[in-house]
Amino acid sequence: MLAIFDVEGVLLDAEFLPILAEKINKQDEIWEITRKGIEGTIKWEEGLKKRIELLRGIDYETCKQIADSLKIMTGARDACHSLKAAGWKIMAVSGGFTIMTDRLKDELGLDYVFSNELTFKNGKLDDVVIHVDSDKAKSAMIKVREWKEKKEDIVVIVDGANDIKLFDICGLGVAFRAQDIVKDLATVTLEEKDLSKLIDIINKHYGLKIQTPTIA
Repeated sequence: MLAIFDVEGVLLDAEFLPILAEKINKQDEIWEITRKGIEGTIKWEEGLKKRIELLRGIDYETCKQIADSLKIMTGARDACHSLKAAGWKIMAVSGGFTIMTDRLKDELGLDYVFSNELTFKNGKLDDVVIHVDSDKAKSAMIKVREWKEKKEDIVVIVDGANDIKLFDICGLGVAFRAQDIVKDLATVTLEEKDLSKLIDIINKHYGLKIQTPTIA
């Protein structure tokens, strides 16, 4: 069994680039491009390149500090740790960056993370190397094939229009506090801002009895 998560807005309760943009008062421009990309009104890769161009020159320390400060989503630790304890594999596929996803591998026990990479020149943000494009399923399938996971045993948890191709490779698609287009294509929606509720959805769908940690 395999759970595939989006990162920003799902495993992390934040969007990295808009927060970074506040440092140079370009948050409105960045949010506008981010919103269009999430809604699917502009090509996602084009939007990402535009955003990095606007932010070029910000120093590495600022980028790292913000990346490390991004809050993990309520219930994400419980959900991931419960799935791992039940023998599941967990993957994250992010249009975000290694600078913010690397720590999640340790903190959430992720088996693999696909994400993009910011490049720096002389300690300043310069460009982005795109490993994950708007077809996130293409990245995910690399590990799905390697791990020999069956479609019906894959759960996808996402929120944006650039995530929806992942629904093509799963048996259970969960729209987590998502855009309308995502809700329309999902098997089930989760509006409550608590990822631990995912375990109930999985248990109900598969007839399982995965336990969530008891909070004293």
